[in-house]
Amino acid sequence: QVQLAESGGGLAQAGGSLRLSCTASGRTFSSAAMGWFRQAPGKEREFVAFIRRSGSNTYYADSVKGRFAISGDNAKNTVYLQMNTLKPEDTAVYYCAASKAYSSLYYSSRYDYWGQGTQVAVSS
Repeated sequence: QVQLAESGGGLAQAGGSLRLSCTASGRTFSSAAMGWFRQAPGKEREFVAFIRRSGSNTYYADSVKGRFAISGDNAKNTVYLQMNTLKPEDTAVYYCAASKAYSSLYYSSRYDYWGQGTQVAVSS
């Protein structure tokens, strides 16, 4: 089994920054892509960003484009989400996920493994 562990969440002020990390461990698993999703209270889980294992391609939700950056370190089996210019509407539990798929990676159903999530709260 593959385990994904997120860290780096916390409380930030609007306009501030946080950096989330997600490290994979357990059974050897070569994902095609890693993604970040988030879920705010009372809302459905939504796509944030993904990165292909090669690092050659990243994709962002419109709501975070230009503010968030996803990156990965294959040697460390770790993916990062740098979040800048945070807004109160970014408040959510953030989940990282690993996928064997090569397409439609903005759908949560395309991901095979999920972390437990890390809380991000942004105050105005």
